[in-house]
Amino acid sequence: MDIEIGSNLYRNTNGTIEVEGVPQIQLAHHSVTGALLVNFALFDSTGRMLAKVVDSTLMFNERRAYEVAKTDTSLAMREVGSGKILLKLEAKAPDVVSFPRGEFHTMKGRLLQVSGTEWKIDKQQKSGVTKDAQGGAASIG
Repeated sequence: MDIEIGSNLYRNTNGTIEVEGVPQIQLAHHSVTGALLVNFALFDSTGRMLAKVVDSTLMFNERRAYEVAKTDTSLAMREVGSGKILLKLEAKAPDVVSFPRGEFHTMKGRLLQVSGTEWKIDKQQKSGVTKDAQGGAASIG
């Protein structure tokens, strides 16, 4: 699976996005319907889990502070109070998923920001990079 994160392309991944060495997002397609399936863990700035998405369904949602909107080809998770988009994913082709926008904390408590042009964690950022993951995870941070 190819994964676009901002303007960066990670080719030949196993569907996992590792953030700072920790698998935080897992992408797959349903074997029968082909729908995009997303597994994601949301943390706060201290590394405490606030919400968990399993197969594109919100399974754990502390204080009901988050909501997920999904279709067969997309998923968006947002903060209910502010409306801020935390994670947006779109299947662009059968084997290409785009992560064009998001803002959430890594398991280590650092803020990851993804825009149409880059991904950024603190002062580390990448823009316009193409990388072959050779069957492994798309690794950022």
